[in-house]
Amino acid sequence: MTHYNNSAHTFHIPVMGLAYTIDTPVRLAHFGISSCISITDDDLCEKMSAYFSKKFNLPYQAISAKALDHRAQRVKQYLNMVDTIVKQKFEDFKAELAENRPTLDKFMEMLPNKSALKEGLEQIMAEGSQMAENVKAYLEKNFLPGNIDVNIMTKVDKENRDEKNNPLPVAFNDAHASLRGFAESNLSSSVVLSAGMNPRLYSYFENFADFYPDQNGNFKKKIVLKVSDFRSASIQSAFLAKKGLWVSEYRIESGLNCGGHAFATDGLLMGPILQEFAQKKSELANAAYSLMAKALELKQLPVPAQIPNMDVTVQGGVGTAEEHDFLLQHYKVASVGWGSPFLLVPEATAVDEATRTLLAGAKEEDLYLSNMSPLGVPFNTVRGTTNELLKQQRAEKNRYGSACPKKYLALTPGEDGLVCTASRKYQEQKINELLTENDIEAMMEKSCLCVGLSAPALIEKGIPVKGEQQGVVICPGPNMAYFTQEVSLYRMVRHIYGNDNVITVQHRPHMFIKELDLYVKHLEKEAANLTEANAQQLKKLKAFKQNLLDGIAHYENLFAQNQNWFTEQRGAITTALIQYRQQTERLLNETETQTVDAYICNKQCNACQCQTKTATL
Repeated sequence: MTHYNNSAHTFHIPVMGLAYTIDTPVRLAHFGISSCISITDDDLCEKMSAYFSKKFNLPYQAISAKALDHRAQRVKQYLNMVDTIVKQKFEDFKAELAENRPTLDKFMEMLPNKSALKEGLEQIMAEGSQMAENVKAYLEKNFLPGNIDVNIMTKVDKENRDEKNNPLPVAFNDAHASLRGFAESNLSSSVVLSAGMNPRLYSYFENFADFYPDQNGNFKKKIVLKVSDFRSASIQSAFLAKKGLWVSEYRIESGLNCGGHAFATDGLLMGPILQEFAQKKSELANAAYSLMAKALELKQLPVPAQIPNMDVTVQGGVGTAEEHDFLLQHYKVASVGWGSPFLLVPEATAVDEATRTLLAGAKEEDLYLSNMSPLGVPFNTVRGTTNELLKQQRAEKNRYGSACPKKYLALTPGEDGLVCTASRKYQEQKINELLTENDIEAMMEKSCLCVGLSAPALIEKGIPVKGEQQGVVICPGPNMAYFTQEVSLYRMVRHIYGNDNVITVQHRPHMFIKELDLYVKHLEKEAANLTEANAQQLKKLKAFKQNLLDGIAHYENLFAQNQNWFTEQRGAITTALIQYRQQTERLLNETETQTVDAYICNKQCNACQCQTKTATL
């Protein structure tokens, strides 16, 4: 079995929030488990540097927020510290594996059932002689720590100003500075770019030699794009390739069946998207290589003799070993991301005890898509958080919004420059302009994500959360409803590989069916609002509907042709596909469309010249 980046494992842990995976590499990388750190919050990085410097007795230099390049320097210092800790823990762990048989046995029980690393170790143990020396030598050649990847949300790229309120150069924008911190760090890993394309940020990559291939076609630092469809991947790949930059991985994430911000596709479902990548991956790589080679020649940089490796990975809603294996084997993905379930694993993620208890008890109806994000993008969350409680208490006192201490999401024009829509400054300015109670409630739903998403790591470690209390914001995906207990790392990893089962609920839908359910409900909601729509929106929703129907047809064929998979769920899957096909076909039918068109026309005027004037209500 080919493993993702030569990893010991076939899964990775994606970035979660600002804080939930902030130190996951420190916790897990020595096991060979790859994970991803958010480097959006430099203040959190600074606090983590101070914390770990004491815990591991490492040098640390406090970096003031008043320093000109503090953001990049804080990120760089923290990543270097994580790199140092992981390397030492990895060396210590390898030594322990060679000397301690129970530790080696437990480690092997956590590896994939079909693993070259596991098979090699089993052979050494079977031979018996000089086992410690042979295990040590084998691990030196065949075992690597997990990747310490980092995430940058491309659109969170606020302009910054100096002490005299003069705008700083673009290189000091938030995302640019975070990228510079990673680029200048000691890490040899990947930056995961999410939330869409930022041409100015993408162009900034050209400033750093680590992103270009060396004489042997290797990259010290790699670029990973989180994408929701093949077309987006092609466009972004070509843009970067024309600058001599290579995308080493396309991380496909379900638009709705995932945690955090939900970027719904136009009805394109996970299965068809993965199928298109599987069919066209070589085409994508060839096109990008041609463009990259030309750009590298112009820059007089080494051109790889062969097309560099290009991985496709997937994440969003995966919950069983069978789903995990099917994605690896049928769609040939290099790794599968497991996110929300790891929020219940104390050894893996930075979650405070109260929030973890809340998550363990959450049912389907408790997990919902909210409008709390100041970015204006739907945001997955759970009912009953301390953030929700504190907002209600402030509302009862007619006190609106957050003090906005970090301003990472201050991206909306206000009376005195850019502000965050969750800030007190914005909401107190807007409150007198809003006409209805619904408008006020919608505004007050916005939460301070900058503080709320970083607080759990601080609470867990006993670090004071300064300033006005915002409570905890958590962003689990819908899949969280089916994981109902705190779980050890050992059990969760064995669950992923089918050697244990941590799901206690009886009726968990297949990941593809759950995503389909979310998309059908999304279309129903959009169709219900069509009285406020126009012809262009109607056309878009019809295309959405057709994409859903095409996706359902893909699944009908998929499950019919793969009879050996999902045998226990086959009846429920078949029934669900029939139900959702009928449900989707009823939406936006001709009668409804005529009614909507007539309503739009008559609402505009009584003597209209548009195409819908002959329609009747």
